Amino acid sequence: MASTQSDKFYLGRLFDLKQGNVLPQQVFYDPADLTTHAVITGMTGSGKTGLGVILLEEAALKGIPAIIIDPKGDLTNLALHFPKLSPEDFEPWMDLEAPGNRGKAASVLAQEAASRWQSGLADWGLGAEDILRLQKAVERTIYTPGSASGVPVNILTSFDAPRGSWEENSEALREKIASTITALLGLVGMTDIDPLRSREHILLSAILEHAWSQGQSLTLVDLILQVQKPPFDRLGAFAVDSFFPEKNRMDLAMLLNNFLASPSFQVWQQGAALDVGSFLYTEAGMPRHSIFYLAHLSENERMFFVTLLFASIEAWTRAQRGTSGLRALVYMDEILGYLPPIANPPSRAVMLRMLKQARAFGVGLVLATQNPVDVDYKALSNAGTWLVGRLQTEQDRDRLLDGLLSASGQSDRSELARMISALQKRVFLLHNVHTKGAQIFHTRWTMNFLAGPMTRAQIPALNQLVGVETRKAAPLPQAEATSQQVAASVSPAAAVLPSPTSAQSHTAQISSARPVFPSEIEEYFLPNDRGVSEAAAELNLSAALQAEGVCYRAVLFAQAEVRYVARQYGLDYARRIAVAISEAESSMVRWEEHEFRPYALKELQRTPLPQAQFYPAPAWLMDVKRVKALQRDFEDWVYREGVIRLRANSKLKVFAGPQVSSAEFRELCSEAARKAADLEIQKVESVYSKKLEALQQRISRQTLEVKEQQEQLSHRKLEQYGKMGETVLGLLGGRKRSLSSAIGKVRMTQQSKVQLEQEEQELEALRQQYRSQERAYQEAVNEIRERWAQMVNDISEIPLTPAKKDIFVEAFGVAWLPYYQFKVGSELKEAPAFKTS
Repeated sequence: MASTQSDKFYLGRLFDLKQGNVLPQQVFYDPADLTTHAVITGMTGSGKTGLGVILLEEAALKGIPAIIIDPKGDLTNLALHFPKLSPEDFEPWMDLEAPGNRGKAASVLAQEAASRWQSGLADWGLGAEDILRLQKAVERTIYTPGSASGVPVNILTSFDAPRGSWEENSEALREKIASTITALLGLVGMTDIDPLRSREHILLSAILEHAWSQGQSLTLVDLILQVQKPPFDRLGAFAVDSFFPEKNRMDLAMLLNNFLASPSFQVWQQGAALDVGSFLYTEAGMPRHSIFYLAHLSENERMFFVTLLFASIEAWTRAQRGTSGLRALVYMDEILGYLPPIANPPSRAVMLRMLKQARAFGVGLVLATQNPVDVDYKALSNAGTWLVGRLQTEQDRDRLLDGLLSASGQSDRSELARMISALQKRVFLLHNVHTKGAQIFHTRWTMNFLAGPMTRAQIPALNQLVGVETRKAAPLPQAEATSQQVAASVSPAAAVLPSPTSAQSHTAQISSARPVFPSEIEEYFLPNDRGVSEAAAELNLSAALQAEGVCYRAVLFAQAEVRYVARQYGLDYARRIAVAISEAESSMVRWEEHEFRPYALKELQRTPLPQAQFYPAPAWLMDVKRVKALQRDFEDWVYREGVIRLRANSKLKVFAGPQVSSAEFRELCSEAARKAADLEIQKVESVYSKKLEALQQRISRQTLEVKEQQEQLSHRKLEQYGKMGETVLGLLGGRKRSLSSAIGKVRMTQQSKVQLEQEEQELEALRQQYRSQERAYQEAVNEIRERWAQMVNDISEIPLTPAKKDIFVEAFGVAWLPYYQFKVGSELKEAPAFKTS
């Protein structure tokens, strides 16, 4: 092992910025300093992820347990440690579609990776025995909340009554309740919740507090039922029905029930309990590194789970005894959006409390980001350690310096700015309030293989690699009856939903009995998000006409998310593609002719509206083999037709995806051209200003020369006239006077006149030079502006094809389209109850 300080983290070696060399002195870090938390920041490609992996490797080697939150999938690489360093171990994890890898066999890439890792480790004094120690140091598990790909997490335990006395822990428990309810409301689409103003938040929090204060646990079913009939009569000074009328409470209950009834929610009720103690230690007391993979979740789902997890960590932390050592580590790989400077997402409050209070209990937070502009530096001023890598822009550097100086209390901004600007890849500035001065160091080689972000499909193999048999835990006993129980208790008043298709008039073959599909075929119910009056207007009916009911028609529905990542163009763009097909009797489907409005996954419901009727489903839609074949064909079509056109201006280095319009892109190019022209003009102006300033000084001096010569000429003329007058008067008086002196004065006057003309000519020449330089400057400026303006038009398109691994089929199966039914005389007419856009 390279480290000579067994109690410290071995991060790398010192780096000489001036010479660009790695120095022999090793850099160590005291893990106890992490109780004051740490921030890691650096642009893409700076080595930020590698540094995070190194910190977690060292924590494992020191037996420090960790909860690792992985929003992007990079930290699953912590499972890729291969003590034998054999190519066979590396081969399954080769990315064949990565730039530079295309066309190479996996075995060749694996051989190269194994050799690179063996030599890289040796260069830093590490080897196979160190990897073996790392492998045995902690137990690792990859959790996948909301998915059974890894070990799922049962979030319903968040509503279990806590151990201990309510009276003794009421403050901490109220904070946990606030975080839990904020997260739950955010998941069902209610964002920017203010716990003091939102009546939904106040009601749900009061219900949970009422149960916990009596030592009672709640299920989500209980919570929904008590929304309808709260276990108390008043909220504050008002009666419950005055504060939150029954009709509005029913709307909230329906919203929560839709979420609960969704088949996609069932996996949230399975798996490991949200028990922080078990995430940190095994039953035998062995430290654990629990990795929470969140890349597969939607933005709302990620926010929901991160908030719940931090709330559970906070509750566990405050139940521990105080300590000055590092008891446990919480690492989050990207905090963008979770701790913003202005907005107030559900995660922000609990993360702020953890930053302020966790140190007293020995829990250290390590927060990483590649977006230093969009984080709350006032909150991060609680961090005692800053690890700063290469940044992308001066704005990033200046914003980070504001936070760093605020945290450290130092004032030498210029020196820190100079060091940060000179950082290279894998070179970081280490600023630790517990030690004197900043250090520049180069990170050591990671013992884990850095294969890049992992997909959800790779998680089972990763868990198998670290010895975890992925468990598909059975749902809680009451889960089966959940949706039926709540649906039966909820009034059917909310029987209105929307989706797209033309107005039709049908009455034949309709039935209240829903056709039964094979279990292998997924079913979705599109929401009735179109108003009744709008649908009636489509049929030229009165807007006041009420719908008689809702009926459903079955179509084949498919939706995929396609992600486009091109780092060389700064592009990370995702789009959804959806189709809906009512007829597919032939083997050939032209998917492009059936494009449909995409839906957020939470909008795709799993239960129909109450008292709805159904049309028979076509036979081909019930054929499992046919539907599976169509799914494969759909996936191939998405890949073939998934090419997007990237707008590009290579000269200006401006690139944009299809989400940017042609006019917007031209404006981006114009702005880039203006900035580039202004920068070049500044340089030209600097050169010409010096020349013009020098000429102006010469003109000023020459003007003085001319003025002096004019004064001298005037003086000579006066002398000449005086001498001539004296001579004339002498001759008239009969006195003899010499003419030579008078002639001499005339000659001197002539000389002064000649000299004045020469000085005036020289002054005019200087003025002409000045005007010439002004014209040259203006011509140069015009040429620069014209040249950059011409570049604005140099726009091209770059085709970008998605990688197959970046295509995720979100939904495929039968979609039931809702239609409103209107009775017009004896005829029953239908109009779509769903929006088309």
